[in-house]
Amino acid sequence: MTALPITAVFDGIPDPRRETLNKLHRLTDILTIATCAVLCGADSWDAIAEYGDTKEAFFRRFLPLPNGVPSADTFARVFARLDPAAFSEAFGRWMAAACRATGLVPVAIDGKSARRAKRDTATGCLTLVSAWAAENRLTLGQVAVPDGSNEVGAIPGLLRALDLAGALVTLDAAGCQVENARIIREQGGHYLLAVKGNQPTLRAAVEAGFERACEADFAGVRSDGHGAAEAGHGRQEERYVTVIADPGGLPGDWPDVAAVVQVSREREVGGENVSTTHYYLTSYAGTAAEIAGWVRGHWGIENGLHWVLDVAFNEDRMRQRDRQGIENLALLNRLAVSLLRQDKSIKAGVRCKRKTAGWSDDYLLRLLFDSP
Repeated sequence: MTALPITAVFDGIPDPRRETLNKLHRLTDILTIATCAVLCGADSWDAIAEYGDTKEAFFRRFLPLPNGVPSADTFARVFARLDPAAFSEAFGRWMAAACRATGLVPVAIDGKSARRAKRDTATGCLTLVSAWAAENRLTLGQVAVPDGSNEVGAIPGLLRALDLAGALVTLDAAGCQVENARIIREQGGHYLLAVKGNQPTLRAAVEAGFERACEADFAGVRSDGHGAAEAGHGRQEERYVTVIADPGGLPGDWPDVAAVVQVSREREVGGENVSTTHYYLTSYAGTAAEIAGWVRGHWGIENGLHWVLDVAFNEDRMRQRDRQGIENLALLNRLAVSLLRQDKSIKAGVRCKRKTAGWSDDYLLRLLFDSP
């Protein structure tokens, strides 16, 4: 019996069930079948169980299955009790193995709501905050926003769970908090934070720094600039990024500030010109060209993960009532997106790749054996 690589990922996850005579199925078997089922298009416990029954002969090549394939109720009960933090940590270690490379690994942190799963959060529904390795297109971790809270309260827990050594973490304005910057630096990473109105003192200090530099025509100021232009889809856009290193006049509680960044955009859409200016704070003294790439790359989480989850996985329509169960199922969705995005053996979108995995055992095995 050949072991699937994915089974090693599950070995350290605590089994939430008591040791009784009714415990008929190994946790590793349950998690492996569920992962493969979601990869192949299943989106409910019934569908996962049906997939397992249909593919029982296939799974017996890799799993002992002493009591056959679990029922839909068994899948639902186990995932409802499984610790989402332990499940996320196990997957995060697996995915992080694919990000070992020289240079900084950009990691975007952002939240997404499952709008049919109603919860007592700031958005009124289940909101999941994910860590997305932008260049590798891998999910490194996930936390759910607790009831009565919002993304701001969930981000620190996610950051503490990640191995951020060698990472450049990008966060939008909601994540621009001193605590997050400190955690990222303590975890061995660098930060790039969007500075907006939720941090008025910091915003005013950053703007003042650029005003002083402009008045002096940047004389004696360590700075760098980078411009880019693009056109397409009826839109023309020009961007210019200015970086000032070792800025003065900032509040002293922000740790290890290396530079402040100004991103100016001018776009023409339908004959109308729109100009915007955005500011960022970073602990990494990179070039303007590098930082321009990271700023744009942050929003890859919207197209590379969130949009795919809604279009190919129907995540916005998930209605499961059990909180931990839906968190764990959502993590399986993110794992599936990561594995499907990594595969380059066929030229197709994620939705088509899911169908191919369901039709072809060889393709499914390629996803599992050639994965990180």
